[in-house]
Amino acid sequence: MNRFKGQTVIVTGGATGIGFAAAKLFTIEGANVVIASRDEQNGLRACNELKEIGGQPLFVQTDISDEGAVQHLMNRALEQTERIDVLVNNAAMFYESEFLKETTDRWRAVFDTIVNGAYWCSKYAADAMVQRNISGKIVNVSSINGYRALQLSSHYNAAKGALDQLTRCTALELSPYGIRVNGVAPGFIDTALSVIGGVNELETEQFQQYYVQQRKIPQARAGTVDEVASVIAFLSSEASSYIQGAIIPVDGGLSITF
Repeated sequence: MNRFKGQTVIVTGGATGIGFAAAKLFTIEGANVVIASRDEQNGLRACNELKEIGGQPLFVQTDISDEGAVQHLMNRALEQTERIDVLVNNAAMFYESEFLKETTDRWRAVFDTIVNGAYWCSKYAADAMVQRNISGKIVNVSSINGYRALQLSSHYNAAKGALDQLTRCTALELSPYGIRVNGVAPGFIDTALSVIGGVNELETEQFQQYYVQQRKIPQARAGTVDEVASVIAFLSSEASSYIQGAIIPVDGGLSITF
């Protein structure tokens, strides 16, 4: 398929994990992909991989917790392709922390990346879409943590919950301009964020016994980045033309159990 031929797609946190899987799928389907990442080495590596499959990607080193850096990202994308059709707000950060031992600076850092970063990216990308009369799409990569509690991650859970509400509110306000905003809420996905303290939580005995053997996850396995990327692409395509403000779980059924 060539669903995104000629379109410009910006993916934040696009150098690794879910972001890179999405960037690769958009490239395969004809898009001009702009990868935003704080990590220059991974960003350049990701671009080289996309070039090997025929893409013409652009890497912009970006800390989306900085509004000025976000403006620079959007300007570089427009200079390169003169349009923005799709924005994927994927960049995030996570670390384990007890609530009573959390620090204000670390709490703010999580919100600045997940919430404020998505706000600034959405604002400037949507403005570019409106000015060019483009019926664009914004997809926010949230988490089932946005509406379920998990120990040692109050900062991340709260930020993802705020991102979900940002998804709904921007979907409402941008709809008159023909811009659709939706989200995906991954569950346990095998990415770098699965490694905590040098241990991949998906490989621990606790995960295998509770989530797999006891089928707390009905599909009895973790998900892959490609499975999330396919839903991101669906929400960015005309196949989802009547979906607005939705947040779709991609979790193997985890969020329907108790």
